[in-house]
Amino acid sequence: MAHAFIALGANLGDARTTVLQAIHDLGQLPETTLWSHSSLYRSAPVDANGPDFINAVAEIATSLSPQALLAVLQTLEHNAGRQRPYRNAPRTLDLDILLYDDVTLDTPTLVIPHPRMLIRAFVLLPLAEIAPDRVSSAQLQAVSLQAIERWRE
Repeated sequence: MAHAFIALGANLGDARTTVLQAIHDLGQLPETTLWSHSSLYRSAPVDANGPDFINAVAEIATSLSPQALLAVLQTLEHNAGRQRPYRNAPRTLDLDILLYDDVTLDTPTLVIPHPRMLIRAFVLLPLAEIAPDRVSSAQLQAVSLQAIERWRE
């Protein structure tokens, strides 16, 4: 089975509940096991507009290929009401494959590792929480000025 990290985010509707449901749904995907997930984080939109995002990162093991995994993630987004009226539009759910084993892939529909993961605090902080060996202190320092906080209830 491949080891993958998935970024989750939402900023429309009940974003917290949507992200928590999506984490649960990742564990229900075919040929997939949810290994762990980060805390929830609240962050200001980056290269987007709308309300603050609720973000997390999940770690999965899967027998799905990267392309098949992308397809089922897009189905989860669609089922959560995701629409794509324009680039970086506010969204009910956004699921991105960050890493998939040590695969490097660059196709018109999928790039792994995720091309912008190293410049986004809302990805690096939750990833560092569950996989500290995947994020360096220099990478965290590079995004330290971005507005983000761990969700507290």
